[in-house]
Amino acid sequence: MAAPSHRLTAPFGLKLKRLDVRIGVVKLQRKKISHSYGVKVQASSSTMPFASPQSRFASKQEQFFPRCTPRNSGPQSHDSPPKRDTGIANEKDWGINLQNENVNESGTNEDGSTWYRKSGEDIGDNGYRCRWTRMGGQSHDGTTEWKEMWWEKSDWTGYKELGAEKSGKNAEGDSWLETWQEVLHQDEWSNLARIERSAQKQAKSGTENAGWYENWSEKYDAKGWTEKGAHKYGRLNEQSWWEKWGEQYDGRGSVLKWTDKWAETELGTKWGDKWEEKFFGGIGSRQGETWHASPSSERWSRTWGEEHFGNGKVHKFGKSTTGESWDMVVEEETFYEDEPHYGWADVVGDSSQLFSIQPQEQPRGVYPNIDFGSSVPVDDESPPTR
Repeated sequence: MAAPSHRLTAPFGLKLKRLDVRIGVVKLQRKKISHSYGVKVQASSSTMPFASPQSRFASKQEQFFPRCTPRNSGPQSHDSPPKRDTGIANEKDWGINLQNENVNESGTNEDGSTWYRKSGEDIGDNGYRCRWTRMGGQSHDGTTEWKEMWWEKSDWTGYKELGAEKSGKNAEGDSWLETWQEVLHQDEWSNLARIERSAQKQAKSGTENAGWYENWSEKYDAKGWTEKGAHKYGRLNEQSWWEKWGEQYDGRGSVLKWTDKWAETELGTKWGDKWEEKFFGGIGSRQGETWHASPSSERWSRTWGEEHFGNGKVHKFGKSTTGESWDMVVEEETFYEDEPHYGWADVVGDSSQLFSIQPQEQPRGVYPNIDFGSSVPVDDESPPTR
């Protein structure tokens, strides 16, 4: 199992009937932006909605996990299918509770299902220390299964990491995997403290050609620099969709935001929508495009743009492949956010367990070798290395 790189949430009902993006109509959604711009394009009336997962898995979960972990007969799983489009959860929502001693136990329940729980500590060079706990269980016939792993890492460079991984499957063949991680370290070039958080989530249907994947990432430093982004993918039988977005704040008032969404069917119909904005000191620009392509490769698109001069005047322009166009200067107040709604102070306040990780004691006269890419070899069942 591999930990996510940087960080990428409605439970995956695994009977997908509806998706966020509808064929032919693409909506722009701007997170906490007081002035948003979007362009809609209507495709042919024969198009069908492209669906998002529905949550019928609650009943499966209630049936499955109690069977695997009956009361007072082993570890109780905190696992559940990951939720789509909810971003990166805070550490308090993960319930990470590492054992203070080595544990290696397992058992069999009355219904034949089995469980196990293990914990330990790995020590390596440069003061590397990793404490970990893993547990899991499965039904008597192996058709249902759950696994969960937690870990914390540290070394003498000040590096600290908290992470978790959950996975499972049910009798219908539905499966899921979710990995979460947060890291505290000192930037090699600026010497600033940095916190990075990430999440990778995926689920797959056992009865349909359907599933989804998400990769979320957040980076912060002590001077207010912030970077956030996500990459999402989903499929429901013959229909697929993708979405990417990013935000960057330099901590001094400059901001860049962008979104790119597109979707397609196996018949060859494609459509998409994207936009970007850049601002600093009330001056900046916005631009975007909405497009649609038919199976015969006929393409329609509309592009638009705005130039904000910082004096109350905005130049607006655009055109489409059907011949429409506009070019004008209007009096308009400029709205944008030059600071993230969730920044350095917020993430520090939500990372108390990360900060509380205790590294090995460093002997006098021993100095760390600064190499954030190093790791200690571990077996396949141990937590992912850095």
